[in-house]
Amino acid sequence: MFLMDDTIQAASALIIDSNANSRSLMSAQLRDLGVGTVRQTPRVKDARVMLEHQTYDIVLCDYHFDASDTSGQDLLDELRREGLLPYSTVFVMVTSEATYAKVAEAAEAALDAYLIKPYTSANLAERLASARQRKRILKDIFEAIESEDFETAANLCLARFEAKGKYWLYAARIGAELLLRLKRFDDARALYEAIIAAKTVPWARLGVARTEVAGGNLQKARRTLENLIGELPDYADSHDLMGHVQMEQGDLQEALKTYQIAATLTPGCLLRLQRCGSLGFYAGQRAEALRMLERAMSQGLRSKLFDMLSVVLIGLMRFDNKDFKGFKYAHDALAAALERAPGSLRLQRFELVFRGLSFLLERRVGQALVVAREFTEHADAGNFDLEAASLLTALWIRLSSQEVELEEMMPILRSLGTRFCSAKASTEILVAMTEGHIGAAEQFRDCHQQVFSVAETAMRHSLRGSAKLAVELLIQQGELTRNAKLIDMAGLVLKRHAEKIEDASVLAEQIDVLHGRFVKPMGGGVAKAARATGGVALRTGAAAPVAA
Repeated sequence: MFLMDDTIQAASALIIDSNANSRSLMSAQLRDLGVGTVRQTPRVKDARVMLEHQTYDIVLCDYHFDASDTSGQDLLDELRREGLLPYSTVFVMVTSEATYAKVAEAAEAALDAYLIKPYTSANLAERLASARQRKRILKDIFEAIESEDFETAANLCLARFEAKGKYWLYAARIGAELLLRLKRFDDARALYEAIIAAKTVPWARLGVARTEVAGGNLQKARRTLENLIGELPDYADSHDLMGHVQMEQGDLQEALKTYQIAATLTPGCLLRLQRCGSLGFYAGQRAEALRMLERAMSQGLRSKLFDMLSVVLIGLMRFDNKDFKGFKYAHDALAAALERAPGSLRLQRFELVFRGLSFLLERRVGQALVVAREFTEHADAGNFDLEAASLLTALWIRLSSQEVELEEMMPILRSLGTRFCSAKASTEILVAMTEGHIGAAEQFRDCHQQVFSVAETAMRHSLRGSAKLAVELLIQQGELTRNAKLIDMAGLVLKRHAEKIEDASVLAEQIDVLHGRFVKPMGGGVAKAARATGGVALRTGAAAPVAA
C-alpha cells in the first residue's frame, strides 16, 4: 500500500460514477492509497444531496452520466457557486479523451485535478498528492475564508500573486472573488487584468465584466461580454452575466434568450434551469416556464440548490390553468418544506399565497380576501422584499379577476411600486405579475418614474451646491416610500459632501435608522456574491441603480 501523507487514513472520499465496475475499481484504488472512508453513489442527483449534508476530503466524479443531462462539471459548478463545497475538499474529475477539452479549461482554477480514462493507480495517487499539497500550502487562505476574515484572505492571495508564489493563479482567482465580495471593485479589476496579462483565461475576462457590473457600468460590461461570447460562445458563465445585464436594463425577453443559451450549454444545471423557468414566467412564456420549473422540481426538490419560489410559480400557473391536481401537488411540496422549516418567514409567505389561491379555487372569495389582507400586513416589515411584493401582487390580481370590487387593491400596489420600482428590472417584474391588468401595470411604471424623478432632483440639488437639501429630500422620500435606492443614495451623497453639510452627524443617524429598517444586507459569502451578479435577484432589499 502506498501511503500518500500522514493524514490520508483519516480522510473520507465520495465516488460518483454511474458505472458499477468503475466505482468498484476507484474504491479499491482509494483504499490502497490509505483513504479511511469511501462512499459511492451512481447518480448526480443523490451525490448533490450527499455533498450538501456532509463534507468529504476527496471527491472522484465522472464527467459523463448515462441517462442524465447533468454532467460532473454541472455538479461542481453548482456546488462551487452556492458555496456548498469547502475549499478544503479535493474534487477530481474523471473524463474521457472526448470531453478532455471541456474539463481541462475548468481545471485551470475551479477544479483541483482531472484524470483521463484509462488511468492507473499511480496517476490517481499523483493527482491526489498534488491537489492535497496545494490545499496544505494555501491552508492559511482557506482558514481565513472559513472564519470569514475576508480582508486577510484577500491580502494573502494578493501577496502570493504578486510574488508569483506556488499556485499563484489559483490564489489569484480566489483573491479576485474576495475583492468583489469586499466591494473593492477597482482592486478586483486590477487583479483580473493582471491575470489576463500573465495568462489569458476566460474566467479572468469574465471577472473584468463582473467588476464593471458591480460598479454600475452596464454598457461597458455588455461590450466586454459581447467580445468574450463572440470568442468563446460555449462559455456558459458569460451568458449568465450577460443575462443579468439585460435584466438590469429591463429587457426580459433578451435576458430570457441569453439564459436559455446558458441552460442549453449545461442542460443538467439545476440553478440555470430554475433561472430560465422563473424568467420565462415573468416574460409571459408560461408553457415553457412550467415545463422547465417542473423539470427542476423533479430533479432537485430535495437539494439545497432548489429554490421553493419555483414551486410557488408552478402553483400560480397550475391555478391559472385550473389544474387542481397539479396545484395540489405543488402545494403539498411546499407544505413538506414548511414542515421541515416551520420558522421560515419566507416559506410562511409562500403558504399564504397557496392558501389564498386554494380559497379562490373553492370559490370562497371572502376567505381569500382575508388571506390577501393578512399577507399585505407583512409589507410593513423591513424584510419584505421584491420577491414578496411580486407574489402579493399576483394574489391581489387574481382576487380582482373574481368579479368583486377591490378598492383597496390599487393603493396597496402603489405602495409596493414606490418601494420597489427603483430600476427597470424590478419594475418589469412587478408589471409582469399584473397579468395584463392595464391600470396596475401603468401604476407600477408611474411609480418607477416617480422614484427616478426624486433621484434626479436630488442629484440636481447636489450638483448645484445644495447637498444638504439633496440629502434631506432623499431621507424624506426614503422614509415615505421605504425605497432602498433612495435611502442608499442619501447615504452616498452625505458621505461625499459631509464636510460641507451642517449637522451631518444628525442626518447620518437618520439614514442609519432607515437603512436598518428597510435595506437588507447583501450577505451570503463569496460564492453567493458571484451568483448574484448572474441571476434574477428578487430577494435583495438594495435595488439596482436607478435608471430612466
